[in-house]
Amino acid sequence: MYSNIITNPIVAVILTVVVCFVISTLLPGIERKYIHARIQQRVGPLVFSPGIMAPLKFLFKEDVEVSSPVPKLYKSLPIVCFIVVLCVLIALTPQAYKIPALASLVAIVGFLKVEEICYVLMGALSKSVMSVRMPFPDRVKGAAHLKAPLSFIEDMSAKRSLRMITYGSFPLYLALFAPVTAARSIFLENIVAFQQVHGPFLFTISGGIAAIVFFIGYMITLNEYPFSIIKAKSDVIEGPYMEYAAKYRSIVFVTRGFFMFVLGAVFSVLFIGVPPNIFSLGILVNIAVTLIFVFMMGIFSAFAPVFTNKQLLPTILGATLLGILSIVLGLL
Repeated sequence: MYSNIITNPIVAVILTVVVCFVISTLLPGIERKYIHARIQQRVGPLVFSPGIMAPLKFLFKEDVEVSSPVPKLYKSLPIVCFIVVLCVLIALTPQAYKIPALASLVAIVGFLKVEEICYVLMGALSKSVMSVRMPFPDRVKGAAHLKAPLSFIEDMSAKRSLRMITYGSFPLYLALFAPVTAARSIFLENIVAFQQVHGPFLFTISGGIAAIVFFIGYMITLNEYPFSIIKAKSDVIEGPYMEYAAKYRSIVFVTRGFFMFVLGAVFSVLFIGVPPNIFSLGILVNIAVTLIFVFMMGIFSAFAPVFTNKQLLPTILGATLLGILSIVLGLL
């Protein structure tokens, strides 16, 4: 009976996804409890609170009707983000390698781009702030432009999201394609097989540089400090997520932790050659890599301010040049 479960690819993928998802719900709590709270010398929340209890709490909150030109699409975007992240994880599993169109870097990059585009749409499709329809007239007494329509806060976030899609996440994609220079293939099966024979790509000069670039791209893609320009609490508050409430906010919380785990699994596959598989000890490597990334990101974000363009552009340019260098070294 047990052997039948192992050999059944559908069951294997489902169990792998379930285990990875359960672990991912603990990651936001680990980051806030054991990193941010310790650095800030406070007790911090329960480990279960951010990734499990908070989503459950929002499920029972009252939903709000957001002013949007396409309300159904607007509300579906968090669900789309979760499905996209799920597809990335499925593509990483060994069982998916039988479908080359899915288990390739082209597919991975495509899924990640869809996830990024959702942020732009979230900001562009919301026409309210805290459930108040916008634009509304300026009612401040003595205002220079009384009754002039005010701009949307989400518009600012959408423009920043578009900017990050244009060049912000470029380092991550360079790092993703760095292992291709060693395996000479864009298919995950070949990249994993090459590393199982020749050793992890991480332990090469090209791989070490690409790993640094990947981590920078990891923080950028997760919109974490200091790269949280699209949802900086100092000006755009929660950015594209601001108007999501109830079950939609719950999905946002769950997706973030899941995305943290999946990006760690992407690194495990491309740089170590270990795909996520519940019936293999390699799953422990996936978990270990994810935890290392979470701890590193937590330490960096705890001390970093929000980068403005003055700091953001040079950082992204520097990471991009390092990514190009890693690819060039891999080709030599």
